[in-house]
Amino acid sequence: MSVSLSELCRFLDRCLEPERFQDYCPNGLQVEGRQQVARLATGVTASQRLLDEAVAWEADAILVHHGYFWKGEEPSIVGMKRRRLATLLGNDVSLLAYHLPLDAHATLGNNARLGQLMGLTEFEPLQPEGDAVGNIADLETPLAAGELVERLASITGRKPLHISGGDTPLCRVAWCTGAAQGYIEAAVAAGADVFITGEASEPTVHVAREEGIHFIAAGHHATERYGVQALGEHLAETFSLVHRFIDIDNPV
Repeated sequence: MSVSLSELCRFLDRCLEPERFQDYCPNGLQVEGRQQVARLATGVTASQRLLDEAVAWEADAILVHHGYFWKGEEPSIVGMKRRRLATLLGNDVSLLAYHLPLDAHATLGNNARLGQLMGLTEFEPLQPEGDAVGNIADLETPLAAGELVERLASITGRKPLHISGGDTPLCRVAWCTGAAQGYIEAAVAAGADVFITGEASEPTVHVAREEGIHFIAAGHHATERYGVQALGEHLAETFSLVHRFIDIDNPV
């Protein structure tokens, strides 16, 4: 089976509501390819290696979390950018990308999926106002910080960075995938015992130690693999597409 590219884009826009977000890149169709989609590849970032593997797999379209045309980037189509676009255009393959809308979706988003994988089923927005992303939830049973670190290592397949916030058991967990280390103070204000994200910055360590909150950086790529997979599976089921998630490992 297949779906028209225009219908696929309309469905994604209805599902993810990109108009709600003030984002750093265009959300939706970024590069137009063939007009019918039967084979959909998904991945975290539209790197050259992802494009090459998707083309070799004969994908009609590629759906990612990190696409192109970020605010402030050099606009000239040269070097790496030229090679990437040449791969897409030369093979008539579409590129679709959703950034903050995919982080925030209540069931298919990166944060929702990571929460579900951690065993959290009922969670609330970390910052309810505006278009902020991130979630917070109470554990049914208090958990030692080391146990949560081990759980995340099992989920992501990598050892997280853990900055201890003390010895008391964890009751309230806040998280936001990717590079959301700046949300740690929002987690403190919300009464979280631990804040989980993908990356760490130098000041994050001091905030965690001085505020007495555990901080876990489980990897930007590693924490953002799950939303685009769930979305791809949802599209495959909805439109009877052939779907493949292509995981190009990234240690960051």
